[in-house]
Amino acid sequence: MLVRVSCILLSLFFCPLTIANKVSQFNETFSTQVAQQLNQYSIPGGAYAIVQNNRIVAIESFGHTDKAKSNRVDNNTVFRLASVSKTFAATITTMLAQEKQLNLSDPITKYVPNFTLATEGAAQKIQLKHLLSHSSGLMPNAFDNLLHENWSMDKIISRFDRIEPVCQPQKCYGYQNIAYAMLQPAIEASQGKSYAALLQERIFTPLNMTNASVGIDVYKEQKNTAKPHILIKRVKTGKKDSQGRDIKRHIWRTVKVEPDYYKVAPAAGVNASITDLAKWLIANMGHKPEILSPALLTEITTPRIKTAKDLRRRYWREYLTDAHYGYGWRIYQFNNRKIIYHSGWVAGFRAEIGYSPDLDLGFAMLINAESNAISKISSQFWSQVELLFSRPLTKRTKNQR
Repeated sequence: MLVRVSCILLSLFFCPLTIANKVSQFNETFSTQVAQQLNQYSIPGGAYAIVQNNRIVAIESFGHTDKAKSNRVDNNTVFRLASVSKTFAATITTMLAQEKQLNLSDPITKYVPNFTLATEGAAQKIQLKHLLSHSSGLMPNAFDNLLHENWSMDKIISRFDRIEPVCQPQKCYGYQNIAYAMLQPAIEASQGKSYAALLQERIFTPLNMTNASVGIDVYKEQKNTAKPHILIKRVKTGKKDSQGRDIKRHIWRTVKVEPDYYKVAPAAGVNASITDLAKWLIANMGHKPEILSPALLTEITTPRIKTAKDLRRRYWREYLTDAHYGYGWRIYQFNNRKIIYHSGWVAGFRAEIGYSPDLDLGFAMLINAESNAISKISSQFWSQVELLFSRPLTKRTKNQR
C-alpha cells in the first residue's frame, strides 16, 4: 500500500512530464508509420511536428527537397502552406478588429469598390466577417480558374459582376480564394503597410518564425526550399497488398513554383518550415498570450458556419461527427474531441495543421507532392492520439452518418 500511495503522489508531481514522455514514446512508432507511408506513395520529401503544451515534442523530416535528391529535407526547409495561409490572414484581420483598426462588419465594397455582383446591392451586403468564414453567399471557389491566367486581381474581380449569389451572406458555406484575398486591401488600408510587412511585424518576428515569408519572390530567393511535384502516373509493381489489391508505384515530376495562388496572398501566399508551424501551433494553443490573446483565439475558433461536406472527407469521415468553419480555421468534432484544423493544397504541395484544446496537443505536416497521403496520416495521428489518452475511439456506423 505504501508503494502504491507513493506512486500516486509522484504522478501528481510529474504528470506533465509523464504526458510529454507518453507523446514522445508514441512518436517513435508514429514516425516509422509515416516513413512507410511516404515511401509507399514515393513522396519525395516531407516533415511533421508534434507540440505538447508550450514545447515542441518532436520534429521529423523525411526524404529530399526534389526528386533528384539534391538536398535532404530538414527542420528549416521551406514549403508552401497553400490554404493554411488563411489561418494567418484571419488572425491578423481579427487582431486589427479587436484593436479597433477596422470593423469586421465593414462591407467589402468599402475596400474593393470595383467589386459588384449581378444582383443589384448584393455585393454591399458582404462584410469582412463573411469573407473570414467563407459565408459570403458566393458560389464555391468563384473564378479560381482565372488565377491560372495572366490576369491582374483587378481584372479578375471585375468578372464578379457576371455572377449572382447562391444565398444571402451567413446562410451557406462556399469556400473561396479570390474573395478571401479581398481581405488584403482592408488590412493594408487600416495600417498603411503591406500585408507581408504586417505579418512579419505582428506574427513572424514576435514568434521567431525565422523561415516564414509571404510571396513567390521571397520563396525563390531562399536556398533551403522544397520543390513542388505533380503526379505523372501510377505503375503496377506486380505485388499485392494484404487485401489483394495491386500495389502501385507513384511517378512524380518536379515542376516550377507557379505564381497563380501567390496572387491571393491571404488565401495561399505564406511560405514556412515545419519549425515555423510548430511555433505557430504553440501560439494558437494559447501559450503566447502577449502575441495572440485569449480573446483573439476565442474569436477565430468560434464556429460560424456549418460545413457538412467535411463530414464526407476521405479518411476523416469515419470519425467526424460535426464540422464548422470559424475565422480561418475549421472546427471539427473528431469523435470525442474538438480539433481546430486546416489543410492546404496548391500545385505540388500539401499542408495540414491542427490542435486539440482539450489535450493541449498539436500536429502539423508538410509534403512536396500532391498526395492525399497527408490527409490519411493526419487523421491517423488524431485517431491514435485518442487511443493514447485512454478515451475509447469508435468508428461511426452507417446509421450514425
